[in-house]
Amino acid sequence: MVSRKTARIIQLADALSGRRVLHLRDAAALLGVSEMTIRRDVADNPGQFAFLGGHIVPASEIEGDAPYELAREADSHAAAKREACVHAARHIRPDETIFIDCGTTLEYLVDLVPENYSITAVCYSLNVAEKLTHKPNVRIVMLGGVYHPSSASFSGNSGLETLDSLGINVAFLSAAGIDPARGATCVHFHEVSVKQKVISLARESHLVVDLSKIGKLKPAFFAPIGVFRSIITEEGETQLPGL
Repeated sequence: MVSRKTARIIQLADALSGRRVLHLRDAAALLGVSEMTIRRDVADNPGQFAFLGGHIVPASEIEGDAPYELAREADSHAAAKREACVHAARHIRPDETIFIDCGTTLEYLVDLVPENYSITAVCYSLNVAEKLTHKPNVRIVMLGGVYHPSSASFSGNSGLETLDSLGINVAFLSAAGIDPARGATCVHFHEVSVKQKVISLARESHLVVDLSKIGKLKPAFFAPIGVFRSIITEEGETQLPGL
């Protein structure tokens, strides 16, 4: 007789074969179990499933070249990321359009958008978009294109063309590394064109990172430090050492 856990794994695999991406909440409802049970099932079967920013994807879709594991990164320096976003949230103003970058740091910024603020939020990652859907007064503009499971984000000409039609007041950018000489870098090259386009269009851009990113250099360069209005960390909106 097939065990309950085995039956769940089979059901989950079948669901992903058609959808490719399944939110944790939807998976729990589909299988009639708790989200914690689904988390354990995914963790126990790394050869079949991967968990990215609240979404389950087939493990085969994770990019194999030094993948950026969104779920693991979400737990890294969480308190520092949250505190950096507390400082960044001061730049959110009602009736404006903001851009929220991909990654795990700026998820916390979404939580800090005041409920009574009517704003337009532009994003290109599933984890950020999902959080924005819970904000009643936020109009969401989701940039499309090719989906990249490694960062739960999209890239492509369609998204860049959408940006041309938008007026962005404030852009909040994330980075995986900040080097005093080389500038802001990220892990994935597919993010670069979106970040650079946004920086060129936004009235003001802010780099929001935790201090663990300082001094690191990642493979994909996207901007010199001087293009940002400010660099915001858990210590506040201050000039970083050596920059």
